[in-house]
Amino acid sequence: MERSQPILLFLVGCQKKKKKPKCRLAGRNSRRQKQQLQNLGTTVSAFVSGMDSVQILELKIGATSSSSLSSNLSFSQVPCQFDQSHALLQFKNSFSITSFASDDNPPYSAPYPKTDSWEEGIDCCLWDGVTCDSQTGYVIGLDLSSSMLFGTFHSNNSLFLLSHLQNLELSNNDFNHSNISSRFSEFLNLRYLNLNYSIFEGLVPLEITYLSNLVWLDISRNDLTLEATTFNRLAQNLTKLRELSLNEVNMSMAAPSSLANLSSSLLSLKLRSCYLQGNFLEYAHLSNRLVSLDLSWNDLKLQTTSFSKLLQNLTNLRELYLSYVNMSLVEPISLMNLSSSLSYLQLCNCGLQGEFPGNLLQRPNLRVLNLRRNYDLIGCLPRSNWSCSLKSLSLSYTKIAIHLEGDLIKNLRSVRILNLQACNFVGSNVTLFGNLRQLSQLSLSSNNFSGQIPPEFGNLEHLSVLDLSFNNFSGQIPLVFGNLGQLSWLDLSFNNFSGQIPLAFGNLGHLIWLDLSFNNFSGQIPFSLANLKQLFYLDLDNNNLSGAIPNSFANLAQLQYLRLSNNRLVGPIPSQLGRLSNLSYLSLSNNLLNATIPTSLFDLPHLDTLLLQRNLLTGHISQFQHNSLSYIDLSSNKLEGAIPSSVCKLKQLQVLDLSNNSFSSSIPNCLGNFSNNLLVLHLGMNNFQGSIPTSFSKGNSLRYLNFNGNQLGGRIPPSIANCKNLEVLDIGNNKIDDTFPVFLEILGQLRVLVLRSNKLHGFLKGATANYSFSKLRIVDMSSNSLSGTLPLDYFSSLEAMIAPNQNIGYMGANTSVNTYQYSVHMTWKGWGIELIKIQTVLTIIDFSANKFIGNIPWSIGKLESLIQLNLSHNYLTGNIPHLLGKLRNLESLDLSSNMLTGKIPTQLVNLIFLSVFRVSHNQLEGRIPLGKQLDTFDSSSYEGNSGLCGFPLKKACNDGERQPITPLKNVSKSENGFGWKVVLIGFVCGFVFGVTMGYLVFRMRKPIWFVKMVESRAKTCRSHRRN
Repeated sequence: MERSQPILLFLVGCQKKKKKPKCRLAGRNSRRQKQQLQNLGTTVSAFVSGMDSVQILELKIGATSSSSLSSNLSFSQVPCQFDQSHALLQFKNSFSITSFASDDNPPYSAPYPKTDSWEEGIDCCLWDGVTCDSQTGYVIGLDLSSSMLFGTFHSNNSLFLLSHLQNLELSNNDFNHSNISSRFSEFLNLRYLNLNYSIFEGLVPLEITYLSNLVWLDISRNDLTLEATTFNRLAQNLTKLRELSLNEVNMSMAAPSSLANLSSSLLSLKLRSCYLQGNFLEYAHLSNRLVSLDLSWNDLKLQTTSFSKLLQNLTNLRELYLSYVNMSLVEPISLMNLSSSLSYLQLCNCGLQGEFPGNLLQRPNLRVLNLRRNYDLIGCLPRSNWSCSLKSLSLSYTKIAIHLEGDLIKNLRSVRILNLQACNFVGSNVTLFGNLRQLSQLSLSSNNFSGQIPPEFGNLEHLSVLDLSFNNFSGQIPLVFGNLGQLSWLDLSFNNFSGQIPLAFGNLGHLIWLDLSFNNFSGQIPFSLANLKQLFYLDLDNNNLSGAIPNSFANLAQLQYLRLSNNRLVGPIPSQLGRLSNLSYLSLSNNLLNATIPTSLFDLPHLDTLLLQRNLLTGHISQFQHNSLSYIDLSSNKLEGAIPSSVCKLKQLQVLDLSNNSFSSSIPNCLGNFSNNLLVLHLGMNNFQGSIPTSFSKGNSLRYLNFNGNQLGGRIPPSIANCKNLEVLDIGNNKIDDTFPVFLEILGQLRVLVLRSNKLHGFLKGATANYSFSKLRIVDMSSNSLSGTLPLDYFSSLEAMIAPNQNIGYMGANTSVNTYQYSVHMTWKGWGIELIKIQTVLTIIDFSANKFIGNIPWSIGKLESLIQLNLSHNYLTGNIPHLLGKLRNLESLDLSSNMLTGKIPTQLVNLIFLSVFRVSHNQLEGRIPLGKQLDTFDSSSYEGNSGLCGFPLKKACNDGERQPITPLKNVSKSENGFGWKVVLIGFVCGFVFGVTMGYLVFRMRKPIWFVKMVESRAKTCRSHRRN
């Protein structure tokens, strides 16, 4: 199983909005967010580069940035002109200084507010970021990159008064979705313009093509669109350009032929993620002076001929980035046509297949080779003469054979970044990697390596990143790990390590990422981990750790993600965790933590996710002090009291799960309308009283609504019909006194409806609208007082139950944190249970214990995907419809305790998956049909029908037909001596019961009844097989 790169876990959710990215934990990749890592430093940024298509180095070829024109001091002979100084001060006052306006990760410089040094009365040529002409005093250079500037960039901004500007650097600020003003064209002397990642949007103005002196233009990573006319004019007019960077600018309307008009001086062209499509490159002609070309993350399609054509003139090419471009029709051997000067080659996830030309690694200038995620790329690596310049190699998720032997290690001696995840290794001697003493980053995840980590890894004293996740390493962690003082990233998750977490980990002072999850570590969490002052991410989930959570974790000032779930931790949650002011994700679920939830946790200003479910927590919930929370799960504890009113201030909230506690009082009415972001509201299995909130607003996003198992009364509010995205509605086991809520039929996404065990009364109305309940797969209205007949058209409208669902999975809602799995309380084959995962193939109708009369509708026979049908304990009359024999997927059929008459249809023999069958206590008559599954049921399935006869009842039939002695013995034998019926019974006993229990994951800590039930069922199955 392939695991998403852990570094990408906190990228999803970063969006260029009014604020800079706020990153949330999640398991999905995001192509436009790979460089938005927060607080991780240069080392980890480079690791991402080695793994994917992000460039390791940003070429700055041939142009001179404003920072290189001068230092912060400009030794001008003439002081700054007054009008220049005044314009700059006006510019300063037009923006605010905000920390979120600038990212602090590479390739951007560390942010600081340069304009804070600008003061009236001081020569502006001495201000930070300002460069002046020494002869005239005019401002000619302005470097305000990463200056935390926030605000709208208006067209009348005083910046445009600085008409002598030659270099303008405004990258990595936040101009709040402003348009790029056409007035930038007034800077006729401008040679260098950098607006990279400054939150501009809209069309790139045509006037920018008037800047004919530009040698460097970078408008990357903004929400911009470049029209065909503008790009054509840009190519024609900017004849001095040497670097053009348009990454993430929408160029879908640009003509490929325009590339031929680009400056012949152009050395670097960056068009990453520009929405280029199809055979764009078939018609593109590029300058032979080009040194660096980036076309990655476009929906381009290359063939061998078009690829060769692309390379034909690029004889000076040193860098080529084509990651995520479709190259499935390109023969890998054509890579040998690349320039002999090639130093960087990034071909990640290009669909390359066939044999990789290994001698490409012998190119003398090759420094970086990334072939990651070309799953069908095969071949072998050369045994000798590798490039001595090679610094970074990624062959992850390819089938290239890697012989783990001495020759390989000799060839890798110069390599510093080595990514070999899920590779085709020949041999398993991982000790050899300990000889690569120059390594700074090593990833060997997902390779099935086993045994202990060799102590030779302690020789890798320069190692900053080590990823050994998803292997079968076992034993204790070698003590030599404490010697890896440069380590900043350590991932040992999904292995079989045991013993205690080494105290020596506390010596790894540069560590920012530590993942030891899904192992067998035991003992207490070492207090020495509190020494890791730079730690950003700590994951100890799914181990056997015991003892208390160290109070000293409060010293981890940089910590943003803390995961300690699924262990055996005890004691209270330390209130000191409330001092972790940067914490955004806290997961302590599935432990034995007790006492109250510290008030300090609700004071954390950046806390986004709080997962404390399945512990022994008691007491009340404190008021929420900040509105940053988006995911709260406090289910399955012993919490009590009322829901604090401040919950309705949480405007970002997506999930609120307080189920299986002892909360009481009424449900705040605001929960129906306080946030359009709320997806999941689960308040089931508490002691809430009063009524269901009545104010579900239009436009809400609710998908899951569960009030099951409370003391709620009153009526079902019609405003629930405003929940257009609702998929699950469970209000069973309450005291609702109402008629059937026919208004719910307009909920086109509703898949589960549970109204069981209430005081519903009146008739069940048929469909009144087109496609009523068309997606409904589970409907449970049992144990109410509904009456009247069962309408034919009601069942005819249940389209989701007609055709079997081929997509097997679980129902859930995708959130910014994870996929929240839906759960539901119901009766499954006679057992009252909670399904904490609902399979998408599950289809159930349960109308039992009501007052329905009349015939069983024949239209039920059309619901061919139905798995369980329960109409028991009603007043139904007439015959059992023979069309029920068409329900080939039916596993449970309960028609008991009605007033049904006639014979049991022989067509029911066709229900080969049937494991529960009850027609007892009716007025049925005639011989009980025999065959297949019907032979497996005992007399209790038929009792209370005086007119029935035949096996398994003791009453013989007087119709002249021969009564089988014992159907289980009268079976035909196959060649191996086993009867098919005997085999089928064994299959049913094992498979059906196993599948049934597979649906169930019980929240009870001591399911003794379940153990007894399993033993009883097992004995029954064994006795059948013996017979």
